[in-house]
Amino acid sequence: MNLVVVSNRVARARANEPLTGGLAAALLPVVEKSGAIWVGSSGRVRDGSHKEPFAEVEALGSGALALLDLPAAHYGGYYEGFANSALWPALHSRSDLIRVSHEDYQSYREVNAFMARALMRFRKPDTAFWIQDYHFLSLGAELRDLGVSNPVGFFLHTPWPARAVMGAVPHHRELIEAMLAYDLIGFQTDDDCENFLSYLQSELGLKIQDGVVTSRYGNSRCAVFPIGIDVEKFALQAAKASSHPDVSRLRRSLNGEQLAIGVDRLDYSKGLVNRINAFDRLLVSNPALKRTVSLLQIATPSRGMIEAYGNLQSELAKLVTDVNGRHGETDWMPIRYLNRGYSQTVLAGLYRTARVGVVTPLHDGMNLVAKEYVAAQNPADPGVLVLSKFAGAANELQTALLVNPHEIDGMARAIAAAFAMPLTERRTRWEAMMRKLRAGTVQQWFTDFSEALEDARVANKKTASDRPAAAVTPKSWPLHVVGSRSGAGVH
Repeated sequence: MNLVVVSNRVARARANEPLTGGLAAALLPVVEKSGAIWVGSSGRVRDGSHKEPFAEVEALGSGALALLDLPAAHYGGYYEGFANSALWPALHSRSDLIRVSHEDYQSYREVNAFMARALMRFRKPDTAFWIQDYHFLSLGAELRDLGVSNPVGFFLHTPWPARAVMGAVPHHRELIEAMLAYDLIGFQTDDDCENFLSYLQSELGLKIQDGVVTSRYGNSRCAVFPIGIDVEKFALQAAKASSHPDVSRLRRSLNGEQLAIGVDRLDYSKGLVNRINAFDRLLVSNPALKRTVSLLQIATPSRGMIEAYGNLQSELAKLVTDVNGRHGETDWMPIRYLNRGYSQTVLAGLYRTARVGVVTPLHDGMNLVAKEYVAAQNPADPGVLVLSKFAGAANELQTALLVNPHEIDGMARAIAAAFAMPLTERRTRWEAMMRKLRAGTVQQWFTDFSEALEDARVANKKTASDRPAAAVTPKSWPLHVVGSRSGAGVH
C-alpha cells in the first residue's frame, strides 16, 4: 500500500529545532521509516493569481514531505476561524468559546477542497490516504467528489465531545455527514468513539453494528487507536541530553531543589491557570516546601490572533507574577515560566531532571507529554507523573497520580505526594507505565491503523466500485521538487 498522510502541520527532522504540537512529533518518526508521503501546509499562503495547488517535495528519511501554500483568501477563515474558533473549542467541550461566521465555514470547506485537488497529484492505483485531525473533517468527501475510490482513513487527535456540545457547532450535521466518506475513522479513546457513534444514531438516525455505520458513501468503520511515542528513542535521547548546555544549566541552578515540570502549548484546554493555582496552594499548605521545590512551566504561545488565546496569555502571565511575588525571595522563585519552544532532545533532558511531571489538561485527546515524561526517566531513580484523569493517556498510565484538574486542593496534595514519594514506590509505578508504553508505541499505532484501513478497503471493495465516477478529470497539478530520493511514490 502506497500511503499518503495528510495534516495541517508538518515537521522536519532537525535535532535542534522545536517541534510544534504532539501530532507533528508523533508522525515524524513513522513517516521517516515507512516511506509514506506526508502532505501539509508550508505555513505560507498564495493570492488568487495562483489558484491551483503547488507542492514542494523534499526527502524525509525513506519517505517524503510535500508542502503546500494554502489560498490566502481562505486561510484565515479556515484556520483561525472555523478550525480553531469553532471546532477546537467544541471538541474540547468549550462551546462557550465558539466564535465563527458562515464565511469561516465556507473557507474551511474551500481549503478542504483545495487540499483534495492537491492530493490527486500523489494518487496511484494502490494509494491509501490517511487524513489527520480536525482541520480536514470534510477532506474525505471532497476526495470522493473527485472520483477517488481508494481507501481513505481519518484519525482524530483531539477528544470528540458529547452530542449536545457538538450540536453547538454551526453546520455540524453537514460536516459530520461528510466525515462518513472515510472508510475508517479512528479515535484516541473509547469515550470519544462512543460519543461520535451516539451523534450518528441520535442526530442522523443511522444504524450501527459492531462500530460500522452505513451511509450514502458506503460503510465507515469507527474504532479506537490510542497513539503512542517512540519509547526507546525518547529514552535514549533523555539519557544523552544530560550534557546539553540548557539541561546542565538548569541542574546547576536548582541548588538542591526538587523540580516539577509542565510543558504545553498555551491553550485553554491545558488547564494552566488551575495548575499554577495548585502550585500556589501547595506552597500555602506546605510552607516547609518553600526553597526546596519549584515548577518549570514551559508554555509555547500559539493562535495569538484568537481572542481567547490572547486573554489566556495575559491572565497566566499575571498569575505567575502574583504567585512569585507572594512566595519568592531575592534568590529563589517558585515558578520559572517560559514562553518558548524547545527541541525534543532538550525536552527529554528537562523531563529527566524533574522529579515530578505535571500534566493536568482539562480535556485532551491523548497528551503525549505524559508519555514522553515517563519514557525520559532514569530507571534507577524515576520521577512521578501527576496526570489529569481527563487526558486520554490516563486510560493507559493508571499508576500515575491521577487528579481532577478542576480540584485545586486535590492537585496540590498530589504534587506534594509526588515530591515525597519513596524510591521503591516510584520505581513500581514507573515500571508499570513503561510496560504500557512499550506495548503501545507510535510504530504500533501506525501499523494498527494502516492494517485496519487495508481491511476496510477490502471490506468496502464492492461499495467503492459502486461509487459514481468523477464529473471532471483532475488535472496534473504543478509540482516543484526540492531534493530527491527513490521510491517516494511521487510521479
